[in-house]
Amino acid sequence: MGKRILVTGGTGFIGQLLCQKLIADGHSLTVLSRQPAHNVQSACGRVEAVNDLDELKGSEGFDAVINLAGEGIADKRWSESRKQELRDSRIALTDQLVNISLSWKKLPLVMVSGSAVGFYGDQGSQRVTEDTPPHDEFTHRMCSDWEQAALRLETSGVRVCLSRTGVVAGPGGGFLQRMLLPFKLGLGGRLGNGRQYMPWVHRDDVVAALTWMMDNESAKGAYNVVSPNPVTNRQFTKCLAGVLGRPAIFPAPAPVLKIALGEMSSLLLTGQMAVPERLEAEGFQFRFPDLSPALADAVRY
Repeated sequence: MGKRILVTGGTGFIGQLLCQKLIADGHSLTVLSRQPAHNVQSACGRVEAVNDLDELKGSEGFDAVINLAGEGIADKRWSESRKQELRDSRIALTDQLVNISLSWKKLPLVMVSGSAVGFYGDQGSQRVTEDTPPHDEFTHRMCSDWEQAALRLETSGVRVCLSRTGVVAGPGGGFLQRMLLPFKLGLGGRLGNGRQYMPWVHRDDVVAALTWMMDNESAKGAYNVVSPNPVTNRQFTKCLAGVLGRPAIFPAPAPVLKIALGEMSSLLLTGQMAVPERLEAEGFQFRFPDLSPALADAVRY
């Protein structure tokens, strides 16, 4: 039976595919977006678009909420004001979403809320599961506060799942789109020493994991939404170059990245060997567990 679902971040790289999948599965969707309704429907399909959560205050409510809102973490250099924008687009909006949900005549059965493997901070080369203690830095504090905002719904009996998503690869967008041109020109290469881990995941598997969390009544808490086969940056860039049939001989030295990007360079020069321990233990199956087929699919356009 189709559910009534509220989606935030529905026009994003993950959200568009998610909305199309949910519609195909027979659900009815309302999408929160600042964009005009026709733009939202063009991106997401047959959905109702709302510009402001306050429009939903005191409504009948939804069966499920999927919260993917958040400005792109690598879109701009991290000034203090930019870091506040990143926090507000995640934490403040999730706080508002929870408050609005609590005003509905019927509470949702489940909220699936976004987070990221940045929750763990820099973890070097150690294996990172959902139980790994985090390293205290900006991305950890932001993700932790983001998760805590969503978990407020648990006290009202709502099942809450948290998607600690890795670096998402897929056709037509995302971080990979920025890498393709230099790699196609033979100008790509590792970042820094290349030994930092890149916890990657294919977009199809992210969408499948989000819907699995929504539908699986025993799922709750945090899940690492990453491939079961993490790779280092050196391995990732070598594989991408191989898929494109190009060399990868132009590394970007760490000092150059630190000068160019400031604090944000930590996104590229540190990482986590994160694994999807809970998803696999609970029976989730990945469509793209291995990097080479995932990248081949992602660059097909």
